[in-house]
Amino acid sequence: MFDFSRFSFGATSAITSSLALLIGLNQLEVSRIGVIGALLVLGLADNIADSLGMHVYSESKSKTHTKLSTATNYLTRLAITLAIIVFVIFLPISYAIAASVIVGMAVLAVLSYFIAKDRSLNPGRSVAEHLAVAVLVLVVSQLVSASIKSLFHN
Repeated sequence: MFDFSRFSFGATSAITSSLALLIGLNQLEVSRIGVIGALLVLGLADNIADSLGMHVYSESKSKTHTKLSTATNYLTRLAITLAIIVFVIFLPISYAIAASVIVGMAVLAVLSYFIAKDRSLNPGRSVAEHLAVAVLVLVVSQLVSASIKSLFHN
């Protein structure tokens, strides 16, 4: 059996965090270079912090495969964030957001489906639940950014 735990946290975190940041920064009318810079900080520095947290948590639970899980988490998160950056570089921002959301949600749906099947859970319910939470993250990002913009816009 494939061990989804090595990729599930990194993929889910990268999708939700990167998309929320992309949507929020777009709402605030941040430049393309600013969006790319913020995504790189998220994909490199914040990713190290999350990987460390996951590593310490894994060590507290079990000594097996902690380094492998940490590395796969980091690389998964980095790969997804870099894919979103590619969309931002080569597409108009509205298309980059749409493409990122479609690809991100598709990856989350597929991952959720396979995890549910592996654990003998209802795949449809699992996919719907995970996508609903991801959409909530994006809506909150949009609302927070819109509120900040309206409060501080000259």
